Amino acid sequence: MKKEKLAAVRGMNDLLPADAPPWEAFEARAIDVLRAYGYQQIRTPIVEHTALFTRGIGEVTDIVEKEMYSFVDQLNGENLTLRPEATASVVRACIEHNLLYEAPRRLWYMGPMFRHERPQRGRYRQFHQVGAEALGFPGPDVDAEQILLLKRLWEALEIGPVRLELNSLGDGEERAKHRSALIAYFESHAELLDADARRRLHSNPLRILDTKNPAMQALVAEAPRVTDYLGAASRAHFERLQELLAVGGVEFSINPRLVRGLDYYNLTVYEWITDRLGAQGTICGGGRYDPLIEMLGGKPAPSCGFAIGVERVIELLRESRQPSDQAVCDVYVLHQGGGTYLAALRAAEQLRDVGLEVILHAGEASLKSQMKRADASGAEYAVIVGEAEAAEGKAMVKALRAADAAAPFAQQRPLALAELGETLVATLAAVSALDDEPISGTN
Repeated sequence: MKKEKLAAVRGMNDLLPADAPPWEAFEARAIDVLRAYGYQQIRTPIVEHTALFTRGIGEVTDIVEKEMYSFVDQLNGENLTLRPEATASVVRACIEHNLLYEAPRRLWYMGPMFRHERPQRGRYRQFHQVGAEALGFPGPDVDAEQILLLKRLWEALEIGPVRLELNSLGDGEERAKHRSALIAYFESHAELLDADARRRLHSNPLRILDTKNPAMQALVAEAPRVTDYLGAASRAHFERLQELLAVGGVEFSINPRLVRGLDYYNLTVYEWITDRLGAQGTICGGGRYDPLIEMLGGKPAPSCGFAIGVERVIELLRESRQPSDQAVCDVYVLHQGGGTYLAALRAAEQLRDVGLEVILHAGEASLKSQMKRADASGAEYAVIVGEAEAAEGKAMVKALRAADAAAPFAQQRPLALAELGETLVATLAAVSALDDEPISGTN
């Protein structure tokens, strides 16, 4: 009986080799920018105690109420959860390992998160985030630093236009006053509230402002604004942030309805948004979360951070660039089997020693068949080790992409194995330099 094919879990996607290049390009560029601002990598487990998220994110949130993948460990009965976000995990690690004992920390992370949502474009059940957390910094200067970092990243990736929206949620006392005003306002319009809004009215009324229900948009637009309840210190923090962004050349707009979906935010909140992804237009969200470290059992310390939705940025990268063939290697090494394979193996290792990416043909096949594989690999050069070449300590070298008959190795020619690596490295560097030269001419 034929067994049924198994497929991936809905909303949890495979990354196939053909899809990998934009991911690799994004991750490399993001790491470069994060390091340029002094951020260090931290990695935390995918599975955490459920209490970490119920305490940090808030029990009356969509994430905790209906999106977390939680389970009971069958061996010891512990309540565990696949992480739905990484900030709480990073803070837990900093508390557990006393990372803030000597000095503030700038940290970055990268990896998969998990939420049980309805899969759609840019919104998956396993999704990936790149984020940064600055712990122990109280002022708006670090808020601005992170926003400038993100601006630099978007420019490096060439994914514009992306716009920045800002708001301030104030401190705990100011949020409490705003919360009371919201409850009173929505109670006076109870007949217009949907089921989610009625459920959240007394537990988390701020989340009503984030409703996606079109029928409630007019009601939400007239709701009390948190910025009207900001005290002198919160207002000064927000105004200073705006001054710093203006100096840094960052364009932004104030969105008084902007809230973040997690309970631990205070003061600065922001989102980077594109109009090219439909309903899932937010590609990055962040802000300040000063209460969180104390909420999770640590000594109070101010903090701020952001998280980038990688899948959404990859969508923008794909739209912004024409698809191109991705070379799997620099050099493809061919052989005629038998003793020639050992010579080819030594040649391939020598080429890797000098930093080239090399595929050595596996198994036995005709040279014609191997040349087809070499061409399909995207390699710049084929290195062919036949019986005569192996006996003489040589290999034949053939340029696979040469458009000019005068280009190096456009015509197949022999080269001593001892010179192979150095020669091909120099030749590839020369070709790359020519490709990078600007085109000049007269009109």
